[in-house]
Formats: sequence, structure tokens, C-alpha cells
Amino acid sequence: MKFPTQRLYSLSRTVHHLNTPRINPHRPHWNSTARPYSTFKRFPLRTAKPLPWKAEYYPHRNFILARLATRLLKIRYLVLGSAVGGGYTAKKTYDQWKEMMPDLTAYKWIIPDFIWDLDERINFEKIREIFSDAELAKLLPDFEKVGESLNHLKSLLSPGENLYNEVKGVSDLLLLLDSAENSTAMKASDTQGFDNNGKQYKKVSDKDKAEQLQEELLRTQLKYQRILERLEKENKELRKQALQKDDKGIHLRKMKKSLIDLYSEVLDILSDYDSNYNTQDHLPRVVVVGDQSAGKTSVLEMIAQARIFPRGSGEMMTRSPVKVTLSEGPHHMAMFKDSSREFDLTKDEDLAALRNEIEIRMRNSVKEGQTVSAETISLNVKGPGLQRMVLVDLPGVISTVTSGMASDTKDIIFSISRAYMQNPNAIILCIQDGSVDAERSIVTDLVSQMDPQGRRTIFVLTKVDLAEKNLASPSRIQQIVEGRLFPMKALGYFAVVTGRGNTNEGIDSIKDYEGDFFQNSKLLKTGMLKAHQVTTKNLSLAVSDCFWKMVRESVEQQADAFKATRFNLETEWKNNYPRLRELDRNELYEKAKNEILDEVISLSQVTPKHWEEILQRKLWERVSTHVIENIYLPAAQSVNSGTFNTTVDIKLKQWTDKQLPHKAVEVAWETLEDEFARFMSEHKGKDHDDIFDKLKHAVKDESIKRHRWNEQAEDSLRVIQHNALEDRSISDKQQWDAAIYFLEETLQTRLRDTESVIHDMVGPNWQERWFSWKSRSPDQHVRNETKSELERLLKINEEHTAYLANDEVTTVRKNLEAKSVDVDTILIKDTWHQVYRKHFLKKSLNHCNLCRRGFHYYQRHFVDSELECNNVILFWRIQRMLAITANTLRQQLINTEVRRLEKNVKEVLEDFAEDNAKKVQLLTGRRVQLAEDLKRVREIQEKLEVFIEALHQEK
Repeated sequence: MKFPTQRLYSLSRTVHHLNTPRINPHRPHWNSTARPYSTFKRFPLRTAKPLPWKAEYYPHRNFILARLATRLLKIRYLVLGSAVGGGYTAKKTYDQWKEMMPDLTAYKWIIPDFIWDLDERINFEKIREIFSDAELAKLLPDFEKVGESLNHLKSLLSPGENLYNEVKGVSDLLLLLDSAENSTAMKASDTQGFDNNGKQYKKVSDKDKAEQLQEELLRTQLKYQRILERLEKENKELRKQALQKDDKGIHLRKMKKSLIDLYSEVLDILSDYDSNYNTQDHLPRVVVVGDQSAGKTSVLEMIAQARIFPRGSGEMMTRSPVKVTLSEGPHHMAMFKDSSREFDLTKDEDLAALRNEIEIRMRNSVKEGQTVSAETISLNVKGPGLQRMVLVDLPGVISTVTSGMASDTKDIIFSISRAYMQNPNAIILCIQDGSVDAERSIVTDLVSQMDPQGRRTIFVLTKVDLAEKNLASPSRIQQIVEGRLFPMKALGYFAVVTGRGNTNEGIDSIKDYEGDFFQNSKLLKTGMLKAHQVTTKNLSLAVSDCFWKMVRESVEQQADAFKATRFNLETEWKNNYPRLRELDRNELYEKAKNEILDEVISLSQVTPKHWEEILQRKLWERVSTHVIENIYLPAAQSVNSGTFNTTVDIKLKQWTDKQLPHKAVEVAWETLEDEFARFMSEHKGKDHDDIFDKLKHAVKDESIKRHRWNEQAEDSLRVIQHNALEDRSISDKQQWDAAIYFLEETLQTRLRDTESVIHDMVGPNWQERWFSWKSRSPDQHVRNETKSELERLLKINEEHTAYLANDEVTTVRKNLEAKSVDVDTILIKDTWHQVYRKHFLKKSLNHCNLCRRGFHYYQRHFVDSELECNNVILFWRIQRMLAITANTLRQQLINTEVRRLEKNVKEVLEDFAEDNAKKVQLLTGRRVQLAEDLKRVREIQEKLEVFIEALHQEK
């Protein structure tokens, strides 16, 4: 039933103003024409001021409410039905859209893992408060925008219904989700559709769908890559500022920076310990192996973001292992482990100097006659944004030994590579040249032998740009990176480009070239390569993740092994050396050094009397033979005292000018050496430690070898000795008696020596033959007969000269022949020399007894006396010269030479302290080795514990 509009309007007013009295009694004029009613038409209601409530009675109230409820229920059913139908249609449409959307969860590799937790780990508000300075704050990025971008990217790659709303406006996938007129992806989702004119769309094939989705996916990845590069740049600047600011509030990056440094120190200690004591080091590091010129060093330079290694054209440049420790730092710099010099990697001159230094160290490490060396060069590289890890670049594997190489070069390279790869926790970064035939590779077979299951191998294909250009079948590259071409297995496969082959090309230029290549590469567009398998950036992230995963899994096991080793060594020490401190080689050297210096100082405490006695005695021992044989005996053949004195003066002058000063200096230096050796070898009772004997002996020999006596000493000494020998005036009887005693002692010593020589010549006497059952040899029998014949000759003429005449020789020989003794002239003269010498010495001793009372005659110049004691005066002159020389040398020793020797000893000790090989050679024994082992094992264990604690804190 239909009602006029006027009545319905009045009804609505009645319902609306049910409790409101009428204010204006006049009503407006209504159009009397009836109009049909629709629930979608709404008339504006007239507003009125509220009045105090007043109840009124309406007789048709129940009827009006019932009719109103009926109308409202009808509207609700219409709305509910429309909502249900529209919701079903919307859900179906959304499901269709969702099915055609790519699954982006598989592409989380685009964003490093640390970005997901970056907003949780870094308190941006706290960092904003730290950098409160206005000028510094201007340099920082907008933390709110960074946080929003991180959350935005995180949600983009998370599955669920929020994918559509988040991608819209950020990614080019908006084209897939907009209106049906502009969406090619919507067309692909339905097999059939209609446009506004009702025309049917053309059916799209599955191949076209895949191509469209692939293009959209590539555009999306590039979009993400640009966003990531922007975030990385902002975060890099942020890290640089944070690392430069010394504030207690920033701990995270400092801990990460020190973590890799701690680990690198442990590896350095283990490397030295392993090389010296053959222990097994199973701590992880990234071992970079590959064929020669495959691009190993270039990959390592891309990871380090600097051209730090020497470069050549096809020749072997890596001649020894290079351990590179990468860590974060505010400045991009490099430094060797054993040097304090820092190389700024942002400056070309520092880069050139670093490459030159590495090349010099490599060549110095190679022994003569070899081409490569196993000695490791340790290098630390720091810089903002560097992935923390430890890599070892090994010499390239070769198939043939060329001219100029040692014959065992190939075997040594294989041995070095196996030694590093046999570590069960080492990550093998296998580098393969993509520009050459894969069948020519040697390294893949070697890696397969060391890691057959591929549980710790990462394969890297270099020079992909050349491979794509040269290969007739690009699918071969796909087979390589999918692990289907080689029998070698790996954790992951990567393809990289490390430049155009220009050695002067910078890292930034190489990165741009690599990005441009893969952006336009057909290998990526056609799906032969996955986006997460390309670029050195992705490779660096993957290697770093594997490295730290391996570290966390193996470091505690290695620490437990060293703890057990430490217990065994400590037990051995307690059992063998319970009362000795555990002093390692360096500590023992310092102790020995102090003892040696104390002994050198002890030389200055030797009394002057002791010095002079030793010098005088040793000098006479050195020159006595010359005095007796060349001065005294020839002068004693003189017929009178004048000739005797003249001969003595001439020979003494010649002796002083040529030999005596030099002999005296030699004696002084030998005396100093003997006294120094006596102090160093002197047993000190319980405090004596024989472990230092070899070191002390070496220090003494080297110090003496370096010492040079003052050259001017001989000139001054020559004058002093000449003046002493010119003096003939004996002042008192005591000096006279001392000279006689000196002469007698000298003659008796010579007589005993001569008798010993004669005894050896003639053999045992009759007593020895009878009581000791000794006999003479035929030669001794001949000499005994000759001696007897010559003694008879001397008895006939006791004043015989020292020389035997020829007729006398003939007479002696004939007399011996008569006794059936056949002798020659030389034997007769040799025997005569000793027989006459004995006769002369006995005669001189008898003359000394006569001269004991000759001092009175000496004072009178032997006037009116047959007694002549010129030999006593000669020996007094020599004795006085010896005393004056000894006194002069003693003064020079105490005042000059002892201090110079002490200086030489200090220099030798300092040189030995810097020469570890010398210390190992001179300080030996099980005690030293055991203490050295204990020190190293404790140091390794402590550093491992500190590293593990820091690792757990970071974890």
C-alpha cells in the first residue's frame, strides 16, 4: 500500500519530535501532489531547540511503531544481503590476486640478517641523545626515517594479507594490484574477462604469465637493492660517527670490533705455537684456494674493499700465505701484526707502499733456491662496513713448473694448501676462473679430496662477464653454479665479476661495473643465475655468516682441548721441577742477562795488584822464549861484556819496535777475556744454573769478537817499554836479588823443559827400563848414542860455542859408525842443540850463584873484578819492563777497556734478545721447552676464554 509523501513527511516529523512540543503553530505550505516513496531518499529534518520534557498522549502510538519496525527490518535485510554477496565477491577477487602474487619470502637474502634486528639492537633515541651537538646532528641520518624504512622493508618480505597494502606505493608491484584497465597481472590471473564495453579479453598463456612475473620480480629486486644501498650508506656514516665518538654509551660496535681482533690474536699465537710444537689448530678461518691467475686475490680485495695485494700479468704473485683479518673501524686502514705503521687505504701512495711491503715480505720469506714459502704474513684491515672474518690467501695451484721456478714448487704449493684445508673447521673458498674451460681446473679435485661432502666449501666462479661473452652455451655456467658440472660439492655457489682486467681500476669502479653487468645480464634475466648467487657483496655476507657459524660451533671444543693440554703440562712440571719457577725462554733470557751484566761489573772490582800480577806473568810466558832464544843465548856467545851489552841493546831495540807492544796488548786482551770468562763460569753454589752456560759462552765469544783494543795504546806503550829497557841502574841490593831470583827461576824452567825434550828423544833411562819394564825404540837408541858422544865432546871443552863445526860433526859420525850406529848430519845437529842448551843452562845457573855477591862489584862497575854479571842486569831490565808494562795495561783495562767490554756485552745481549732463533739455540732443554709450552697454552686458553665470553655476549 502506498502513502502520499505529505503524510509520510508528517509521520517522520511526529517520530522525530515525539517528545518535543510544537513551538511555531503555523505550518508550511505542502505540495498536494503525491510522490512515490523510496528508502534511499532522505529529506532534511527541521531542527528545533529542545524544550523541557512534557508527556502527551497519542492515541495511534502502537500502530505507528509497528509500521516503522516493519520498514526498518526490510532495509536491514537488503543491506545484509548486499554485504554478504559483495564480501564473497571481494574474497574471491582477493584470492585470485593473492595467487598471482610472487612469493617474496624466498628473497629475504636481499637484506642481510642483521637488518632485521637492527632496530632492536640499536637504540636510535639513545644515539640521538649522544650526538646532541647541533653540527654533528646535521651529519646524521634521520633515525625516524631509517626506522620506518627498516620496518617497511621487513613487512614487505613477510608473508600474509598485509603484502598488498605494504607493497603498494613502494614497489613496482603496484602495477599488479591497481585497476583492471591498467593491470596486466590481473589479466593474467583470469583466463577470460570483459572490459567496459563487454568485449572479451584474449586468453593469456602460462609462458607469458611467467615472463611478466619475472620482469616484475627483477624490477622489484632492483628497487629493493636501491633502498638497501641507501640504508647501507646511511648506516655506514652512522657507524663511522659512532666509532669516532668516545662515549661510554656505545658498547655494541666496540665489542664487535674487538671480537674479531681477539680471534685474530688467538690464531696468530696458535700459528706460532703450531709451527714450533706441531700442535693441531682446528680453529676456523676462511682458506682462499684456486688455480693460478683465477682471481683469488681480486676476490679477497673486493671483500676487503681495497687493492692491497701486488699485481702481475700472469706471473705468480702470491708466494706465501697471507692472513687477512677484516674488522670494523672508523677509518679504512691496514697494519701488519709486527709493525706499528698504519697504511691509509683511501690514499694511492699508501696503497702502493702497502703492496710493495707485502711483496718485500713475501720475497724475504722465501728461502734461497725456493719459489714459495710456508711462512705466514699477518695483515689487519679495518674499515666501516667490513664483514668481520679471517681469510688466508694461499699461493695459486699450478699444473706445471715453469722456468725460473724451483723443481719442487708444485709439491710445496699442494702441501701448503692441504695443510690449511685439512683443518676440519676451515671454510674453503674455492675460486674457479669462469673464462677458461672448467676441465682445465686443478683446484676442484684438490678441494674434493679435502672436503668430499662439501660441508665447508663455498664455490666462486670469477670473470663471469668474460664467460658469458665467450661461451657458446651459457647453460654451462648454470651447470657450474648449480654444482652439476663438477663432482665437487659445496655449501653454496656464487658468480662474481672482479673488474675489466685493468690493474689500476679502483674498487668503486669495479663494484659499479659488476652491478651494471648483472643488472643487464641474460644469465640473471633468464633465471640461469639466482639473484642471491651474484655480486661479491652477497658472497662476503655468505662467507661471514658461515665463518661465524663455524666459530661458534668449534671454539669451545678447541678451548677444552687446550685446557686438557695445560693440565698435563702443569702435572709434568710439578713432578720434575717442584722448587723452580716456571720461567719461559724470554724470562730465562732476562735472568741470564742480569747475571752477565753483574759479572761484567765485577771486573771493575778486581784489585790492581791482581791485574798486574796476572798481566806480568802472562806477558813473560808469552815473550820468555824470544828473550832466551833470540836475545840471551846469542848475546851469551860474546867474548866480552862490551859485545854482550851491544848485542843485547840492539836486539832489545828491534824487539821493542816490532813485536813487544803488540804482544803486550794481546796479553792484556786475553787477560781481560780470561777474567771475564772466569767470572761467568764461576760456580755460585746453590744459585748456579747450568742452563745459562751455553748462552754465557756465546755472549763472551761474541763480545770478544766485537771488541777492538785502542790502536793508540801500542804507540804509547812502545815509548814506555823502550824507556824502561834503556835503564840499567839497579838502585839497591833487593832489586839485585830479585833479578837473580827471576833469572834463576827462568833458567830452571828452561832446564826442566830441555831435560824433558832430551828424555823424549833418548827414551827411558836405566831405572825406568829396570823398574818399569820400558825399552827404547831403535830411533831412541840412535839418539842416545849420539847424545853420549856429544856430551863427551862438551866435557873435553866446557867453553864450547853454541855451534858445532863440520869437522866435529864428521868426528862424531865416525865414532858412532865405529859403534855400528848409522846417523846423518841433521840428527847430530838436532841432538847437539838440546845437549848444548842443557849444558849452557846449567852453566848459567852456576854463574847466578856466583853473582849473588856481585852487587858490590856492580856498584863499582866490576872494576878490578873477574866477575861479570851482565845477564843479571839484562833480566833486571826485562823484569822492570814487565812491571811497568803490566801497570800501564792495568790502568788501560780498568779505565777504558772494561767499560768498552761492558758496552759490547750490552749490545750483544740486545741483539740476541731480538733474535728468537738465537735464543732457541742457546736456551735449550726440556725445562725450557716445558715452560714455553705452559706459557703458550695458558695464553691461548685465556684468550680463548675471553673470546668465548665476548662471543656469548654478542650472541
